[in-house]
Parts: sequence; structure tokens; C-alpha cells
Amino acid sequence: MAKIRKSISKRFKFTKTGKVLRRAVGLDHNLAKKTGNQKRKNKKWVLVGKSEAKVIKKLLKY
Repeated sequence: MAKIRKSISKRFKFTKTGKVLRRAVGLDHNLAKKTGNQKRKNKKWVLVGKSEAKVIKKLLKY
């Protein structure tokens, strides 16, 4: 039995329909120059593209 990739399981989550979600980029540093709208928008989860989602599911045995 293969192990689950823990680093990937921490970074992504799945919807009930099987779509893969990731965190939006851009909230790690240089926040002083970003507007409040940008920072609020980047708190949300974002859909991963189909080709990347296929790879992630394969690594997690989803």
C-alpha cells in the first residue's frame, strides 16, 4: 500500500463533487503595498485546473 503525500494533503482540499481547491497566492509577504480588497480576495479557496487536479488526485489516491 502506497503512502499518502502528507505535504499535498495539507495544501489542498476536495469538494463533494471531487473538485480540488487550493489557497490563493500572494498573502505571504509584501502586504503593506496590497490593498484591503486584494488581501480579502486572497483569503478564499481557488479551484485548481483540471490537469493539475488529476495529478493531485493520483498522488493522494483520492
